[in-house]
Formats: sequence, structure tokens, C-alpha cells
Amino acid sequence: MTLDAYLERAQRHFSAKPLVITDALTLDYAAVETQSKRLAGGLAGLGIRPGDRVGLMMGNYPVTVSLMFAIWRAGAVAVAINTLYGVRELEYVIREAGCNLLISMVRFGSRRFDQDLDRDIPGWRTGSCSSLPELRGGLVYDADKPEEFFAALPAGETPDRSAAPHDPAVIMFTSGTTGAPKGVVQTHDNLLRAAYGGAYHQAFEEGRRAVFSLPLYHGFGLVVGLLSGMIVGGSIVPLLRFDADALLSATERHRATYLMGVPTMTIAMMEQAKIKTYDLSSLTAVHSAAAPTPSWVWRDIQETFGCEEIFTSYGQTETTATIVCTQPGDPIEVVAETQGCIVQAGVAGIAEQDGRICEFKTIDPVSGADLPPGSAGELCTRGPLNSQGYFRRPEETAKLFLPGGWLRTGDLGQFRPDGNLFLTGRSKELYKSRGELVSPKELEQLVTKHPAIAQAFFIGMPDDRWGECGCAWVVRTDGHDLVAEEILAWLTPQVAGYKLPRDIWFIAESDLPKTGTGKVQKNVLKEMAFDLLAALQGAA
Repeated sequence: MTLDAYLERAQRHFSAKPLVITDALTLDYAAVETQSKRLAGGLAGLGIRPGDRVGLMMGNYPVTVSLMFAIWRAGAVAVAINTLYGVRELEYVIREAGCNLLISMVRFGSRRFDQDLDRDIPGWRTGSCSSLPELRGGLVYDADKPEEFFAALPAGETPDRSAAPHDPAVIMFTSGTTGAPKGVVQTHDNLLRAAYGGAYHQAFEEGRRAVFSLPLYHGFGLVVGLLSGMIVGGSIVPLLRFDADALLSATERHRATYLMGVPTMTIAMMEQAKIKTYDLSSLTAVHSAAAPTPSWVWRDIQETFGCEEIFTSYGQTETTATIVCTQPGDPIEVVAETQGCIVQAGVAGIAEQDGRICEFKTIDPVSGADLPPGSAGELCTRGPLNSQGYFRRPEETAKLFLPGGWLRTGDLGQFRPDGNLFLTGRSKELYKSRGELVSPKELEQLVTKHPAIAQAFFIGMPDDRWGECGCAWVVRTDGHDLVAEEILAWLTPQVAGYKLPRDIWFIAESDLPKTGTGKVQKNVLKEMAFDLLAALQGAA
């Protein structure tokens, strides 16, 4: 099945049920289906053909959902673009994905995308930009005048379905936490299997209502938020940007049942809920994932929100979406200590995996040799959620896959005897100190047990004596005035000497460099550390 067929089937079952809910507008399943057909006809009238790439630089507007299904109905590929990119980054991803059409919103907050693009990428609207030879034109969506956008689309026949299940549906860019973003190609089959597996594994109730500000250009918002909910006639309450009060107020106002966020968001919402009263009685589950979470957060979530279920999970763009997740009824210790077990998909055709969405093995991150089952190492996975790799990057794609269809995740971890995954870090983030490999995640999990430390991020830095050593950026807990010497004194009896950080710097949570999905960018933290050290040396 393809995604446009998925919507058509869903609207036959849930026609009048709401699919997208905002304060200004609600679209039911039938309305999204009708709107997507109209938009698909317009795209066809603009010359969009099967296999073409359509860039979407859109916030979480209701029409964004209809546009995605319209692109799929036209047989084209949706290129999900991060709305926090600067103009040079936008030009990079448009060129990297070979976009044939770009659809951009007029503004986002105080930023005017149309003016930025006109100034820095002249000719983008008419397809006459020399630096983007594949771009044939562009459209602008003004949320204050949506009728103008529809009027600008030529009338056209709704295309017959021309995509196949294993054709590309989305090019979704990696978050860029460790380097330049790469476009991951996900198929219709990838996305639909991920959607069904997520709903089945978490036992979604009929009419689940998810509230989030996670962008739809990211797998967490698109798959876990939108597509999985459609399995049970659910709806989404998407906000344009993160604001703790706005999200909690929307939960109350729209009686949301499922609150989604990354840990930095979840922590901010917990703090907000402690200073203002909200009616969160409709809320039955909170899903906080996609980044490391301090262990103390989980019980605080349960106590503050009063939820029946707390979920965390693991996945990455290269594996489409969530492939490991905690289960309903898991004790809080499992949620706090692990990412859960392999998603139980309940899908025919993968019986050799006992109904699981994928299988795992671990390898030595240096030699690449297979390790015995249950051993700690670099995680490799294979199954129907493995993406096709990186768009037009055969060498990078070749590095991603091993013989036998195994995908190297770059993450380190091991499965406990109870089947739950314990992550220990990223292979690319490992550094050597005094000749010994160090896992930043191990130290981050330990340091955040200190009551005065809210978040910590360890990075490897050059060292004249040892070649490389660890350094840390630390966010203090509100009301605490911890100093570096106190952290070292607390850490020293708990870890080997080579794991102790050489430098500790303090940073406010609001100053942490983050991707559009809330992940902290360690590559930027490293650049900040270099700048800080250079300034200190200059002052000396």
C-alpha cells in the first residue's frame, strides 16, 4: 500500500472524525482527503511527475498534512526541510535532494522566508536559479491568506496512483548533531510498517489524540504523531513552535490523551506544570524520546502529569522511525534505565523474527567483527524499516550497510536478559583518554544523578599530553551554584581517573545549541569549546 491509499482507506472508516486540530481550524479525515486531491491536481498542473522531489518548508499547519498526502498522490517524493535552517543550509538541502519544486511558508515567527529566499537565492520562484539547476519553480504559503495559495495552483486532474509501496516517499535529513545533514530515503512501505508497528506495540486506543510541537519534517512527529494515530482514527494537535504553557494549555483545551516531546521539552513542561495549574485529566500517556534523558526525569513525569503510561523509545532517521520502545505496563525502572524492547509489529511476513519489526546484532565498533548475542557493542539492525540509504550518496550508503542487509546504527549498547535495550553512547562520540576509550553517555548518565546537575554533555577534545581527553558542558539545576571543583570531587571516587574531564564549563539550558527537534548538537558544543579555549589562551 502507498500512503495516499492509506489516507483514502482511513477516511472511509473515520470520515467525520478530526484528523488535524488547531485553535483556528479543524480538518476531519474527509476534508484532508478532499484537500489533498485538489492539491495533487495542482501539483500535476505544475508539471510534477512520479519520482519528482517536492521540498516542503512548512510549519505544523493543517495544510502541511494535506500537502504531504498530495505529494504522495502525485507519485512524487516529499523532501522534509528543517524550518530552522539558515538560507545557506536551505540552499544546501534543496540542492542535495534535487528538489524540482519548493513550497515555502511566508514567515515563521519574525523571520520572512520569502524575503530571505528572494534576496539570497534569486530566481527560486521561477526555476531560474543557476545554483539550483533542478529546481523548476516555487510557491509561497501565507497562513494569513491561505486562499491565495490554492488560487495560485493551476487546475489539474487528480493523478492516478503511480507510486509503488517500495518507491521513495520521503527524503528526510539527518539531524546534523555530528556533521552535515544527509538525505535519508524512506519508502511508503517503510513509513506504513513503522506506523502500524508503533500503534500495535503501544496499544493505541481508538481516537488517540496526540499533542506536540515536534515538526512534521521529523520522523517522531510524522510517524509516531500523525501516521500511527491514523491506524485508530486518531488526531493530532500540532503546535507551530515549542512553548510549555501553550502545549499544556492545548492538552487541556483539546482533551489530548498523548503528549509527545524530546527530553528538553518534557523537562520544561514539567517545570511549567509545577507553577501553573492545568486540567490534564484527559492525558493517559507521555512519550519522551529521541535524546538521552536524565534518570530522575521519569518519576517526576509520572508524579507531575499523573499519567498511566510513560514511554521512551529508540530509532533514527536511517531506520525510518521507532524500532525499540517501552511497552504499556512497563515499570518506571525499565523506562528510566532502558529504551525498551524491539517493537512488536504483529505483522505477517516477518515470522522469523517472532513478530518483531526488526532484529539486532552487535559488532566491535573498531574491527567490525560480530560479537556474541547480548554483548555490548555497536548496534546493527535489519528488517523492513531499514531505509534505502542516503540520496545520491552511494559511498556513504555503502558505509551504512554491512553484508546481509545489516544497517550500522553508529549507536553503542546491549540488550539485557529481559530483552530491553540499554544504550551506552554513539560510536562517533567515543574518544580516547590516556589511550582508553571513553563513552560520553556513561558519564552523562552518572553526572546527572547529582541533584545540582540538570543536564551534562561530554565531548572529546585535543590534549597536548594525552592526545585527547574529555571535557564537559553542564547545565545546573535551578537554585544551585555548583562549581567545577565540586563536580570533580564528586566524580573522582566513582570512575577511573582517565574518565575524569579535563575542563568543565557551565551553560544555561536556553543557550544549548539544538536541532529543530530539540537534540543538542555536540558538534557545535565542540566548536564552542574551541572558541572558549582560544579566548582563554589569548587572554593569558
